[in-house]
Amino acid sequence: MLDMAPKRRQLRCMLDSSKNQAIRPLDRINLRLSPETFEAIDQARSARPGNVSRNTWIAEAIKEKLERDDVLVDDQAIERKRHA
Repeated sequence: MLDMAPKRRQLRCMLDSSKNQAIRPLDRINLRLSPETFEAIDQARSARPGNVSRNTWIAEAIKEKLERDDVLVDDQAIERKRHA
């Protein structure tokens, strides 16, 4: 019994590399918005020159709100996402 290999779940927890994979520079969330809000976002996006994705527009809006509230923002993460 003592010589048995750990179960798959336990084995993964023992490996150092599994912890590194859980730390990501950008993370995903699900955002629930009404269809009217999406329409308003899309109108604002279309008024800008170039092609701005909905994700980039929302990330920029969040950044602007955080700056107004005097919260530090990682500008590099937003720039990486914008140019990806």
